[in-house]
Amino acid sequence: MTTLSHAWSWLTTSAHWHGENGIWHRLGEHLWLTALCLLLSCLIALPVALVLGHLGKGGALAVNLSNIGRAVPTFAVLVLLLLTPLGRHGEAPTIVALILFAVPPLLTNAYVGMREVDRDVVRAARGMGMTGSQMLWRVELPLALPLLLTGVRIAAVQLVATATLAALAGGGGLGRIITAGFNLASTPQVVAGAVLVAVFALLVEAIFEVAQRLAPAWARGGPS
Repeated sequence: MTTLSHAWSWLTTSAHWHGENGIWHRLGEHLWLTALCLLLSCLIALPVALVLGHLGKGGALAVNLSNIGRAVPTFAVLVLLLLTPLGRHGEAPTIVALILFAVPPLLTNAYVGMREVDRDVVRAARGMGMTGSQMLWRVELPLALPLLLTGVRIAAVQLVATATLAALAGGGGLGRIITAGFNLASTPQVVAGAVLVAVFALLVEAIFEVAQRLAPAWARGGPS
């Protein structure tokens, strides 16, 4: 049997799906970690991007700084965080490292979306007497929403793949299946874990794609 056949055999073994170390439990941990980091990343990046995009000042610097941060490997950031006092607080180093990884696409897409809003529309809204906050929420944000949501989708898929690093810091998630496979010298288990992560990432991508197709036309960037 080939390695893929052994991996399929591992995946179709019922005992591997149940219990504290089972696939369902690890998948739940992976989902929770991904959702938490995505939520925190959005709370950090989107307000900054929307305000800077609305003002048109400082955004380019913020985007460039965030993109420079992307050049630093997440694993390296995680190792450094584990060596700090933060390393004594459970999954905190992993969460911080993943947030730093997810912020750049969120910040970049939201800021670019705000700056690409038709300036004639903005001037027309200002001419109608709208305040700055009204223009932000009623004009600029709806028009920037398609690109903003693209950033959220990119960040979500990247987080699913990168959250496997949590296992290296003693955390949960599907990465624990992979690390356990290495510890047991079980190549089929390692391959099975990698397949699970890949399928999960593709599923998240598909969910966002379906949601975008079902969304109103204005949220997709098309004519209403």
